[in-house]
Amino acid sequence: MEFDYSIIQIILVFVVTFIAAIDQFSFLESLYQPIVMGPVIGLILGDVTTGLIVGGTYQLMTIGNMPVGGAQPPNAVIGGIMATILAISLKLEPTVAVATAVPFSLLGQYGVTLIFSAMSPMMSIADKYAHNADDKGIEKLNYLAMTILGLIFGVIVTLFFIGGAAFGDSVVGAIPAWLMGGLSAAGGMMRYVGFAILLKVMVSREMWGFYFTGFALANIVAGIPALSGSALLLLALIGFGFAFWDYQIQTKFKTANVGVTTDGGGEDGI
Repeated sequence: MEFDYSIIQIILVFVVTFIAAIDQFSFLESLYQPIVMGPVIGLILGDVTTGLIVGGTYQLMTIGNMPVGGAQPPNAVIGGIMATILAISLKLEPTVAVATAVPFSLLGQYGVTLIFSAMSPMMSIADKYAHNADDKGIEKLNYLAMTILGLIFGVIVTLFFIGGAAFGDSVVGAIPAWLMGGLSAAGGMMRYVGFAILLKVMVSREMWGFYFTGFALANIVAGIPALSGSALLLLALIGFGFAFWDYQIQTKFKTANVGVTTDGGGEDGI
């Protein structure tokens, strides 16, 4: 297969991945999130729509993932970017691309763990710099770690991007139809796994009513052709309305309780 992407696009993919890798642990501006990276990579490769769809699909899968202590979840930077690249360069369905990108996200997970392990001995050096008030030394250590992380992520994505564009059609053509269907089903199911993880962490008995209300409203709105296109926005506005109403009620209760407690304390002190 003839390589269809220019050197400028390859460089841009590398630079975007480099920045996203650093942002995940240092900038913390959420630029690395798949919902952001998907359209950006799609813009670079000339298909923003597919990038947005894949990024949103991958975001739903990772919405409940979070690091616990030193344990890292499958990396959203490499996984989200590779899912978009696979979908656009190999003309895969978004759900298939998301499922196919899971091994790449695991590779990113191992890379992060390796970097963290390799940088652990540097903490004693950072302690010495802090003891000597050497802020320049601490800055250099941080810049070193960020550069290594960005380079590793950028190289991994760029190599697989070039390789995927070079012989991807033959690989996809060799995949049996039943396996492709399984990957599509698995990719579509992962978004619900992400929501399930999020609910396990956040849900409480008091919130189950809102959950079922939202589920029912989603089915009703999505079933009306005139509203289905903007269903997500409508549900977000309805959810904001409920949240704002609950916030106002809770604020009034807390203000009233503070007033009662203050008055009661004054009477006891007389």
